[in-house]
Amino acid sequence: MKVNPVLLALAPNQIGLLQELARRRRAAGERVLDFSIGDPLEPTPPFIPEALRRAVPSVSQYPTTPGLPELREAVAGYVKRRFGVEVDPETQVLPTSGAKEAIFSSALAFVDRLRGDLVAWPTPGYPIYEKGAVLAGAEPRLVRLGPDFVFRADDLAEDEWARAAMVWVCSPHNPAGSVTSRSELEELMAEARKGEAWLCSDECYADLYENDPPTSVLEVAGPTSTGALSFLSLSKRSGMTGYRSGVIVGDAEAIRCLKRLRGYTGTASPEFVQRAAIAAWNDDDHVVERREIFRQKRAILREAFEASGMTVVGSVAGIYLWVAVPDDVEIANQLLEENILLTPGRAFGPGGEGYVRLALVPTVDECDEAAARLSKCLAN
Repeated sequence: MKVNPVLLALAPNQIGLLQELARRRRAAGERVLDFSIGDPLEPTPPFIPEALRRAVPSVSQYPTTPGLPELREAVAGYVKRRFGVEVDPETQVLPTSGAKEAIFSSALAFVDRLRGDLVAWPTPGYPIYEKGAVLAGAEPRLVRLGPDFVFRADDLAEDEWARAAMVWVCSPHNPAGSVTSRSELEELMAEARKGEAWLCSDECYADLYENDPPTSVLEVAGPTSTGALSFLSLSKRSGMTGYRSGVIVGDAEAIRCLKRLRGYTGTASPEFVQRAAIAAWNDDDHVVERREIFRQKRAILREAFEASGMTVVGSVAGIYLWVAVPDDVEIANQLLEENILLTPGRAFGPGGEGYVRLALVPTVDECDEAAARLSKCLAN
């Protein structure tokens, strides 16, 4: 039977394999503290599922690709409050079924494989940038990050900027939790416009930080967001991972192309999920509470690693702890014996070797328990 050879050539989902391992151990009755995937255990704020339940219809019908006008208006309101940027909800906002599928599929709208387009993204990084780009027929360009894990404009050569159809930046960064400064984003935006590439900014963790709020690409792109796209999500901001609710905001021409593409894919969120999303985007108080919870978790685990002589790198925003270790696979296997599941850094691509990532998903009490196990294990 015929199969796309590109699909067969892609590496398996390492985090998915870790999840299977965790499930098997739980089924065997073992208590596993799972830090491998960014799926926090704190309950979704009650007003969100209440909004969803109220909106479930007696007759189910297809949602539209552009989404509910009220949802696009709620997102525009959030963007104005959070980033100080006004966007047109009609032409610059496009709801999606979470950020992952939007990040994966967007290359299909912009890449011309016959033209030899290039798509660039930082490594270590979110594996979906690669999967979407390669399956769309782009030439992949992995930008290996330096020790601070920040992507900068001069990491790409001038001719690479000229050939790029899309350039991905992620701030706060997954997996390292580093933050791209405003000036660095401005330089990336200038180079992208010079080469007519779309600057695609994965900002799914924009509301989870410890110090100053991270800058959005929308803030540096100017009033019309020319050449810029921000990919946002309610998964971590509002504890809605299972709702699959995200949004793309930015350049009206790009949004028009993506709207056309997504009309073919049938990936619009059900309208009752959109109603829950409206409630979430319209409220900022619950995000303050979640931000404090992640700060507590990070502090507990940071102390355990640093007391064991290991260096925590970045980790000032997002929901991850990024730790420099002698051997990421060896440490992951060692902690697995204590039923602590984390991800070796190499799972996020070249440059991840020698680091481990902990997703701050177990509860605060479970992080305390994990810290005690960590200290004992690493001391040995």
